[in-house]
Amino acid sequence: MELTEFIERSIGRWRSQRSGHHLAFSHFEEIRSTIDIVALEADDSAVIDICKLYNIDPTTALHPFRMSWEGESDWDEDDIQSGSCVLVPIPDPENPDRGKLLREQGYAETIAAVGNYHLSKDGTFTLLTEYDRAAAEERIWFATPNLRFRVSLIKTSSGQGVTTASFSSEIRDLSQSD
Repeated sequence: MELTEFIERSIGRWRSQRSGHHLAFSHFEEIRSTIDIVALEADDSAVIDICKLYNIDPTTALHPFRMSWEGESDWDEDDIQSGSCVLVPIPDPENPDRGKLLREQGYAETIAAVGNYHLSKDGTFTLLTEYDRAAAEERIWFATPNLRFRVSLIKTSSGQGVTTASFSSEIRDLSQSD
């Protein structure tokens, strides 16, 4: 699978069930959410702004997209968490299975972030992102066209310890199809 196909297969609305283990607090969390992934054009103002932030030519972007989510946690079922971020893949010109992923907002810290990705031959997308106080490792793969899985680790900035581990199953919401 190539990155283009991986992103195109990801476009749509997903129902997510995530279990998170917060090791520092010895706490388990269950999160149910809806995730919307929408394709953007390379000339979208949000894509251009992110590329400018990192001095990247927007024409090198491959299938930028916006990801929005809304969900609730069993920690506080009255508190609905929501957010949105723009993601801009920039493939390595020498190896199209690798590149940078520019993000308006990171996963481990809510700051702009650049991660390094690679797509393995079996179609697993792996993203490694270093932040000021943490590092994140995410792996996403498809079991079927309408079922994907995601594993995430949040590590200490030194990479020596894991603070959070989570597993998500994401099912495409087919009621949103054309």
